[in-house]
Amino acid sequence: MIAAGPTELQGKLLENLVHFARALRYSGISVGTGQIAKAIRAVSEVGFSTKQDLFWILHTSFVTKPEHLVVFEEIFRLFWKDPRFHDQMMSFMLPSLRGVAEKPVPKSGMRRAASALLGDISRHKHQESHENEGVEQIEILATGTTSSIDKLKMMDFEQMTPEEVAEAKQAITQLKLPVKPLKTRRTKPHPSGSLADWRATMQIASRQGGELSSIRFRRHKQKYPDLIALCDISGSMSNYSRMLLHFLHTVANKKGLGWSKVHTFTFGTKLTNITRNLSIKDIDVAIESAGKEAGDWEGGTRIGECLKTFSFQWSRRVLSRGSIILLITDGLEGGNPELLEAEIKRIRRSSLKLIWLNPLLRWQDFAPKARGIMTILPHVDCVVSAHSINSLTDLATAISSPDDHGSKKRLIEAMATGGSLSKH
Repeated sequence: MIAAGPTELQGKLLENLVHFARALRYSGISVGTGQIAKAIRAVSEVGFSTKQDLFWILHTSFVTKPEHLVVFEEIFRLFWKDPRFHDQMMSFMLPSLRGVAEKPVPKSGMRRAASALLGDISRHKHQESHENEGVEQIEILATGTTSSIDKLKMMDFEQMTPEEVAEAKQAITQLKLPVKPLKTRRTKPHPSGSLADWRATMQIASRQGGELSSIRFRRHKQKYPDLIALCDISGSMSNYSRMLLHFLHTVANKKGLGWSKVHTFTFGTKLTNITRNLSIKDIDVAIESAGKEAGDWEGGTRIGECLKTFSFQWSRRVLSRGSIILLITDGLEGGNPELLEAEIKRIRRSSLKLIWLNPLLRWQDFAPKARGIMTILPHVDCVVSAHSINSLTDLATAISSPDDHGSKKRLIEAMATGGSLSKH
């Protein structure tokens, strides 16, 4: 690191500061021209003699939210450590062969930092090549872009490549799960209400000598329901669970959807409350934190025992009147089916609507044959798939429509006739 004193910046240092700010912007950190000018002015006036000095000068200029700190640290480390950092960043972006050249899994923020820096390098080199060669830039016709997006929305999460998974996660952040408010028993004064408020009417009349000049009205208060998500993270569900946790993070942190509160639990061999973890704004940090909190990823399944833990330890804390519960599991129970039936009944009685998200519905002719699936099915209000982006979009309809039961009727009929499971 070359030391710099309080002087006018020029040459490579000024250019590198601009490229560093651009990399921060590509990684998702909001960086404006005012902040870039502020950083350049700070470096010029304060100066620095060590890399640590430069870190804190740029930190003060660019980091405005706690969740941006991890990404900022990684980009700073990679950008200013060594001009030959390209190979190290590529190692974060490319998958390694399991069992042959296993590399440490990069912590949250590394992939975003590497992606931002590699993108900045490729864009910069592309721009330089056109400037040096004088080649006119060709405008690419984006024919088929819409069809590609539609194909991605219909694609099974488990069949996606790493690049398609990244695109799907980005698309999931744009999804919405709106909900309508619920009418409560409590009322409040309202000029266009449908209920006559005789007490208020008589009070006004008593102040006017008993003359009844007008009638006061009231209407029912409204409240938005809570959303409770119980997500299976066992081995058969792990690929779907990761995508659904991205979706739940979006629902929990996107304002204006109407949900009063969003509570998220994971279960496999034990139940874990990850609500606080998913409240972190940065999606990468949130998912990493949730993964550390839940220590039973890709393990066995004890649905009945985990639902019992929820009922006895958490239901009174998180369930309110009118709560909607999402049960996200394939229903492949490894525990006691009698316990599962008792607990699924208990949870149904405590909720306004119990919706089962089952990725096995990706098979059109799927029929329930597993004992756990047959136990759960009669006690849920609605059954929908959870294997693609489109299936998550359909979930909004299931929540807002009380008469929408999804595939439940078909599955009940298949269970009664002993239907078979078609191969994908």
